[in-house]
Amino acid sequence: MFATGYSAPERRAAPRSLRNSRHSTKLILCLGTVYLVWGSSFVFTKIAVRNLPPALFAGIRFVTAGVLLAIIAEIYGRSRLPQRLIEWRHVAIAGFFMVFVSNGLNTWAMQYLPSNESALLNGTSAFWIAGLGVFGRRGHPLTRWAILGLVVGFTGAVLMLVPKGPVFLKGSLAQLAVLTACASWSLGTLYYRSIDTQLSSMMFMALQMLMGGLMLLCLALFRGDSMHWPPNAPGIMALCYLTFLSSGLAYTAYGWLTMNTTPTLISTYSYVNPAIAAVLGWLVLHEHLSGLQLIGMAIIIIGVCILTLPGGSLTDPKTLAEPKTQ
Repeated sequence: MFATGYSAPERRAAPRSLRNSRHSTKLILCLGTVYLVWGSSFVFTKIAVRNLPPALFAGIRFVTAGVLLAIIAEIYGRSRLPQRLIEWRHVAIAGFFMVFVSNGLNTWAMQYLPSNESALLNGTSAFWIAGLGVFGRRGHPLTRWAILGLVVGFTGAVLMLVPKGPVFLKGSLAQLAVLTACASWSLGTLYYRSIDTQLSSMMFMALQMLMGGLMLLCLALFRGDSMHWPPNAPGIMALCYLTFLSSGLAYTAYGWLTMNTTPTLISTYSYVNPAIAAVLGWLVLHEHLSGLQLIGMAIIIIGVCILTLPGGSLTDPKTLAEPKTQ
């Protein structure tokens, strides 16, 4: 994924442990992990799709990461596997929207888009979540700041869609695929917020990855991707990085942050990660953005910043609420 979708619960007050140096060190390490690992994931995904069948690579990544996170959640988080059929239905629906559709489309699109452009377009997930947040059981009206952020972000997204060279069909379809993936991620996030579940956030994330990964594997087998799996060192390296660091370590760090810091601080990944991805795409893959796309990048980041200000949609307690547990 490229983008997370799980929101931190509202904090009542800053705990005393925030003043503790050990807690501060953990905070810095976890935040840095989310920034650097998720920010660099776009570059590694680009390397992976150059060398591996996209659906098969994504399926193996999420099935492996889902199993590992589920084990960690059960052993260290003392979280049980679902005992009710409705819980499996919840994780299957979330896995469909947030892994199968969202990551599947993102991975396919990365074949035809630079990693930095894909990262910046993925930043629009914040706008989808804010805009679609008016619907559902925990829906709420948009504030003036939120509306301003949406308008600013939409303007930046339009500029990002302006091609820097000749227009070609697959490139345009890839851009639309990324935006559709962002919408799907946001729908999955809204669904997660609307359900009543007995699962912890980490166990839900793990099973969501597992279910979505199995769907991707079915698609890969249907397409015959297993017949085109070359023993390629760069591809295997990228797969391992995305599986164990992006889907494993970074998700674990993000889960710790949701319980130990403020929502506003966590939400900064929405604009830090695309900036890191843009720099790494330039340094590692020699990718470049046009002048209009650079302006669009700046406008998208400003729009996300507006949404994270007090009164913006991403700081509204209803937006940040975890699903009700029984």
